[in-house]
Amino acid sequence: MPLSDTTIALVKATIPALEQHGIAITRRMYERMFRNEEIRDLFNQSHHGETGAQPKALAGAVLAYARNIDNLAVLGAAVERIAQKHVGLLIRPEHYPHVAEALLGAIGDVLGEAATPEILAAWGEAYWALADILIGREAQIYRAIATAPGGWEGWRRFVVAEKVRESDLITSFHLRPQDGGRVLRHRPGQYLTFRLSLPGHTLLKRNYSISSAPEDAGYRISVKREGQGAVSNWLHDQAGPGTVLDVAAPAGEFVLPERPERPVVLLSGGVGLTPLLSMLETIGRLHPGLETHWVHGALNGATQAFGPRVRELAGRLPSLTATTFHEAPRPADNGQAEQGRITPDWLRANTPLDSADYFLCGPKPFLRSLVGGLAAAGVPAQRIHYEFFGPADEMLAA
Repeated sequence: MPLSDTTIALVKATIPALEQHGIAITRRMYERMFRNEEIRDLFNQSHHGETGAQPKALAGAVLAYARNIDNLAVLGAAVERIAQKHVGLLIRPEHYPHVAEALLGAIGDVLGEAATPEILAAWGEAYWALADILIGREAQIYRAIATAPGGWEGWRRFVVAEKVRESDLITSFHLRPQDGGRVLRHRPGQYLTFRLSLPGHTLLKRNYSISSAPEDAGYRISVKREGQGAVSNWLHDQAGPGTVLDVAAPAGEFVLPERPERPVVLLSGGVGLTPLLSMLETIGRLHPGLETHWVHGALNGATQAFGPRVRELAGRLPSLTATTFHEAPRPADNGQAEQGRITPDWLRANTPLDSADYFLCGPKPFLRSLVGGLAAAGVPAQRIHYEFFGPADEMLAA
């Protein structure tokens, strides 16, 4: 049902307040929402820590919604991203009223008398208009997952079949379903969501990209050890063959097209190579003649993962060009990579800027530099695809 003109006008009237107080509102919203343990446990709490990444991301999303309330078509990509994230976290329609209550309560708490009954009613109507879109799209995704060969609903138990150290920082875990059945073939670039109960922690959820090509038997994830990462350190130190993990079905909209129509540039920094490696493996199997550029940045050879595999593919596929950058190479690296960081100027000179699809994944400074650099070089937004770790708490330059 379309929003009324009155609602649209009232929501737009709150834009200055959202620009000034948006983060305070979303922080307060999460405080209210997480009083309910069931709702709190739906979320990845690592995004709500000292950096406040998720409240910042949500504040930006709420502001974008207000600014485009009369032209929601421009938010289509954002809606799809949110729906995929919700599916990964197993958000259901019955959870939406809790969010509505927390959001409207937070607006009232932060804006005080400025949050008139009319303003709150308008935002309530606007919230449910968007919620209905998300609920409908999420239902489609859930249905497609559940009915696909190897698909499942909710959490499914997987066993670590093999654990492989890929570098000083990254370890791979090969996962097989405990029930012995086949698995849903993921789309290259998607991730899995994990639910873990670790000593001394509330229920933990984490997303890890699938680093293998699609297959029926299982998945591979490749996890970087983070300094203070409760889950990554537990996986590296405690999880091994035989460990059982609760896993939700693959999700995510950052994917390789089924039939790529243009050259592909796979551009990664650090552990951001994991979804792109799934794409590269898939290209090697299904599209061996596709012009492909693999461009990866690592600190040095000790932290670089999957170097031998990429070199093997590059030796076998004439259409694949592979380039690695080492920011701080060791003497042992012996000139095996370009020195320094990947730059927009290098991409202009060495990749087909006028025709390629660019797929990027890595830390936020990496994305800010290269997504912005590609856009400044004239690559249209529809040919720049990126995935990031955690919420997008800043507007990328592109």
